[in-house]
Amino acid sequence: MKPTGNQNNDTKNRLLKSACEVFAKKGFRIATIADICKGAGTNIAAVNYHFRNKKTLYVEAWRQAFNRTIESHRPDGGVPADAPAERRLYGRIISILQRFSEMDSYVFEVMRKEMANPTGLLTEAMRKSIEPLQEELHSIVRELLGRKATEQQVLLCQRSIKAQCFDPMNWEQHRRRLEKAGIRFGLAAVKFPIETIAEHITRFSLAGIREIRRQIENGTDKADRLAGRKSRAMKVSK
Repeated sequence: MKPTGNQNNDTKNRLLKSACEVFAKKGFRIATIADICKGAGTNIAAVNYHFRNKKTLYVEAWRQAFNRTIESHRPDGGVPADAPAERRLYGRIISILQRFSEMDSYVFEVMRKEMANPTGLLTEAMRKSIEPLQEELHSIVRELLGRKATEQQVLLCQRSIKAQCFDPMNWEQHRRRLEKAGIRFGLAAVKFPIETIAEHITRFSLAGIREIRRQIENGTDKADRLAGRKSRAMKVSK
C-alpha cells in the first residue's frame, strides 16, 4: 500500500525536525543520514524520496525551522508600524531574543556550526530569510540617527544592537547546558527575563544612538572623521 498524502507529509516533517536537531548538534559534515533517520523513525529511502540528498535536507531543515520561529515571533515584536521608532526598535529586539530563546528550534545553533565550519550551502537561504529583517532594522536605525548619518554610521549602530542581542542568548544557552550537567555557578547561573534584557538593550542602544546623532549634527563625530581620513588616504595611495 502506498503512503497517503498525510503520511508523506508526516514523514517529511519528522525528517526536517530530526535533521535540524542533528545538524545543530554535529554540524553538516559530521551529521549522518542514519542519525537523522533514527531520530525521525524512518529509513534512508524516505530521505531520497523527499529530499534527494543530504545537502537539500540541510537547507530545507534550516529554512523550515527559521520560518517557524518567524511565525511564532513576529519580526516587529507586535509593535505597530506607525509606532515611534524607539518602540519599533524594542519590538525588533525582543523578537530576536524570543527567536533565540526557543529551545527546540535549533536555528541559531545550526548557523553557529555553519559559521564555524562553512559549507556555503546555507548562504542563499540565509540571505533570503534574514536580509529583509536586517533591512527593517536598518531603516529604524537610520530614522533614529537622522538624515545626516552616513551609511557606515547606520551599519555600525545596527551591528552593535545585534551583538547585544546575541551575547545574552549565548549565555542563556551556556547556562542551560550547565544546568543539564548539574552545574550552577557564577554569572552563568544568572537568568534575566527576556523583557528585562530587551528593555535594557533598547535603552542602552537609544542612549548611544542619541549621542552619536548629537555628534553628527554638531560635526564632532570623531570616528566618522577618522574613517573619512583613512578612506581618502587609501584612495591617494592607489
